[in-house]
Amino acid sequence: MIKSYKLRRHIANAIIYVLLAILGLLWISPFVYLLMHSFRLESMTTVPYLIPHQWGFDNYIALFQNSGSSAINFPRWFLNTLVVAIFSCIISTISVLAVAYTFSRLRFGARKKLMNVAMILGMFPGFMTMIAIYYLLKAMGLNQNLIALVICYSSGAGMGFQISKGFFDTIPRALDEAATIDGATKNQIFWRIILPMSKPIVVYTVLTSFIGPWCDFILAKIIMGDARDLYTVAIGLQSMVSPEFINQYYKQFLAGSVLVAVPITTLFLIMQRYYVEGVTAGGVKG
Repeated sequence: MIKSYKLRRHIANAIIYVLLAILGLLWISPFVYLLMHSFRLESMTTVPYLIPHQWGFDNYIALFQNSGSSAINFPRWFLNTLVVAIFSCIISTISVLAVAYTFSRLRFGARKKLMNVAMILGMFPGFMTMIAIYYLLKAMGLNQNLIALVICYSSGAGMGFQISKGFFDTIPRALDEAATIDGATKNQIFWRIILPMSKPIVVYTVLTSFIGPWCDFILAKIIMGDARDLYTVAIGLQSMVSPEFINQYYKQFLAGSVLVAVPITTLFLIMQRYYVEGVTAGGVKG
């Protein structure tokens, strides 16, 4: 019986591992294709084979040599996205952590109601309000403006406080009480005591606040319209594979896609340990 059970378990595990390996290959194959053909020198339309025969950095060099042309300005798009992502990340991180600390530590009359409202509003997809946001920004003269993107990405960030609040709930309130006895204000407790102890959730919030603006396409496209010099990389890369330019810029599109992934991948690899700790610790309490 025991041998039969072990045999069945080994067979079941082997089947599971094979299925996971197949799914892993399917998942990673688009990224392998993207990376390989970003170094491809042959034409994508006339050469039928899958693996490139000639390799080089010409596609990456062309991304920057062609900057300023009417069709492609990748360095400008990259810089636009970086500026928007950095400012949005800073504002969003402070907003999320401040709101999370407020709901975790302070007790006031509308606390539960505000938390419920934020939870309900978070259930609605963001694209439902994009047209209204565009007309509001247009009325204020902020359409086709990078400042508008920063405002949109960071203004409602505080409603995503749930995970950060769960992390702050795990920090003993005795620390706050001891600091209060010593004469510290709530503001001093937050900046000098709680945040230095909350590195995992700070890293998690920074990463999520940076990734959103960096990868967004729909909202940026609506706000920027046809202002090509103000495109983010998401809009710019999409324009490179439009019917008008795809034959000319497809390989450069692949190279640009690789470059766009580098900052996020680097950040995640460096901060992965803190990211996981922030997610797991933030789910302990609600």
